[in-house]
Amino acid sequence: MFASVNSIGLFGLEAYAVAVEADLSAGLPRFDMVGLPDAAVSESRERVRAAIHNSGLEFPVSRITINLAPADVRKEGPVYDLPVLIALLKATGQLKCDTDVRAFVGELSLSGEVRHVSGVLPMVIEARKAGLEEIYIPHANLAEGAVVEGIRVYPVRTVEELLKHLRGEEKIEPVTAKDYTEYTLPPDLPDFADVKGQHEAKRALEVAAAGGHNVMMIGPPGSGKSMLAKRIPSILPDMTFEEALETTNIYSVAGALPRDVSLMKARPFRAPHHTVSPAGLSGGGTVPHPGEISLAHNGVLFLDELPEFSRTAMEIMRQPIEDGKITIARVAGTFSYPCSVMLVCAMNPCPCGYYGHPTRKCTCPAGTPQRYLSRVSGPLLDRLDIHIEVPPVDFDDLSKTAKEEPSAAIKARVDKARAVQRDRFAGTDISCNAKMDAAMTRKYCAPTPAAAELLKQVFERLGLSARAYDKILRVARTIADLAGDAQVDVPHIAEAVQYRSLDRKFWKA
Repeated sequence: MFASVNSIGLFGLEAYAVAVEADLSAGLPRFDMVGLPDAAVSESRERVRAAIHNSGLEFPVSRITINLAPADVRKEGPVYDLPVLIALLKATGQLKCDTDVRAFVGELSLSGEVRHVSGVLPMVIEARKAGLEEIYIPHANLAEGAVVEGIRVYPVRTVEELLKHLRGEEKIEPVTAKDYTEYTLPPDLPDFADVKGQHEAKRALEVAAAGGHNVMMIGPPGSGKSMLAKRIPSILPDMTFEEALETTNIYSVAGALPRDVSLMKARPFRAPHHTVSPAGLSGGGTVPHPGEISLAHNGVLFLDELPEFSRTAMEIMRQPIEDGKITIARVAGTFSYPCSVMLVCAMNPCPCGYYGHPTRKCTCPAGTPQRYLSRVSGPLLDRLDIHIEVPPVDFDDLSKTAKEEPSAAIKARVDKARAVQRDRFAGTDISCNAKMDAAMTRKYCAPTPAAAELLKQVFERLGLSARAYDKILRVARTIADLAGDAQVDVPHIAEAVQYRSLDRKFWKA
């Protein structure tokens, strides 16, 4: 007796069709699973056996072989429990229904309950691409399934409920638009109105948000670096549907999507501790799962106390922040995850934090501040578009009772600048000025003759790299967009140069 059921598997972020085949033959009772199953898949034998018994069904006493095709791709996770059960019931004749246009995914409890699994969103999208008409998912994943149109998505609580539906006894209602729930920014998000003083730093972060530029903030403890970074999401432009779908896909595969959320409409803000491992940042595991840099895709990755991160962890980020994706090679295969992030870093100028402080004396031994700063390599620093100093806040600013400019006002200017960039890059995969390649930089960031002369003087005096040259032009382009100017001129270049202060003050000393 033979039966085949459709399912969907995951390989990194990519979903693919899986045929779950069941064959029952004469011989001593045995239950074999083939098709490169991992431990979690192999253990589904016991979950399926118990779920069949506890759902009032008959488990076949014969030689059982389950094949997961294609057999040359490693299968992982408990998502195949439900299709294995359906295939067995069909092979034994306990379930008679057409499953050619149906797919099944879900983990089973021993009692027959269908449990939550990770990666349902890309699975549903793949099922639709494969031409299937229906897919059955755990009820706990209902919100994810509600995003996808063009396929009927049925949320299932128990095996008994599913069998009644397939037999036509009690129908399950497919998910509808009412089940579509967006995750948006919380109303109590930290606001720039709460930050006293630091007008230069706020301006730099506005420029960074408007163009998607990476930022380095350096200053003594208590100057407000972390406070400023945590308020960046409040001024970032809203995500497009395509960006939201990309981000939601990553969170779905990582199992980090909030329950009852269909779509991540809020840009993510990730702030891993400096003890995070390189694999924690880039992604890890036998079949690597997305790391922090991918979980921040289309949002902000904030690295506080940057020199305290391990050298390997810092250097891992060099290529991904340049390319917008990270590629991980493992025995199981090569995996690519998107990681188009706005990298925001913060650091003290020395271990004690008071090197260069106007009123407090640095207690570090001679040469320590330079050694501390050199923990951040030149190539990594070169990839940060904006370097700003965050000085201590003086008493007059702290004691002011007047409200500072709110995030909403800053966001309005950022949105206006991003609208200009969307029109500029229409028809390309470029979303903001920071993502321009060299050819686009030459085309859209051409300075006036006077601005070019200023940039030449700065380039020669500071000994900047070609990458730093391009980044100054892109930041200047963003400053011009904020000002509503069509061409990059002297004021825009002058301000952009001010945002390379670490090149001049610390590493060029």
